[in-house]
Amino acid sequence: MPADLIHLVRHGEVHNPEGILYGRIPGYHLSELGHEMAAVAAKSLEGRDIRRLIASPLQRTQESAKPWADLFGLPIESDERIIEPHNWFEGKRMREAIRRPSAWPRLANPLRPSWGEPYTSVLTRMFSAIDDAWRDTVGGEVVLVSHQMPIVTVARNVAGLRPFHDPRKRRCTLSSITTLQRDGDRFIEVDYQEPARELLARSIDLGAV
Repeated sequence: MPADLIHLVRHGEVHNPEGILYGRIPGYHLSELGHEMAAVAAKSLEGRDIRRLIASPLQRTQESAKPWADLFGLPIESDERIIEPHNWFEGKRMREAIRRPSAWPRLANPLRPSWGEPYTSVLTRMFSAIDDAWRDTVGGEVVLVSHQMPIVTVARNVAGLRPFHDPRKRRCTLSSITTLQRDGDRFIEVDYQEPARELLARSIDLGAV
């Protein structure tokens, strides 16, 4: 029997005092607060039948997965398919970059979006990873530690919504948990939690993705 539930977990706060849009840039690790957030998220599912733990290969997601590994006694499996999308604005401060004429063509088509990896591509790779995690796990639950945009894109898809959206209004806070269940030939969302909500007021990461 395949897995019962798939939990899509966003990473915790990243140490990013300069407010850079870090995307896939290596070396961005969790802040002290981010480690707290990741631990709170893992603790929120303590006692559940978590049988596999899979994370994006980026440092912030690997570090966010560690409390889950420690609590549930699981190895961290890495999967490139749940990584952050590439973004033309990586390495820049978003608020400054969008004022430059050279950036305007990158903002021309939010439906694709023109600033990075197409939503269709993100959905394809995310559902490929989710399908494999569901199919290849015998019962129990699976945790996938990923990033805001991929998780939001999946959540919108299973809700029957179009993939394009305002990035400023995403429902996917730091260390949030979006839970999916298989329903016939598709996935549906059965829960959304923000276990680190009380810590969010302390977050200073302006480049969070």
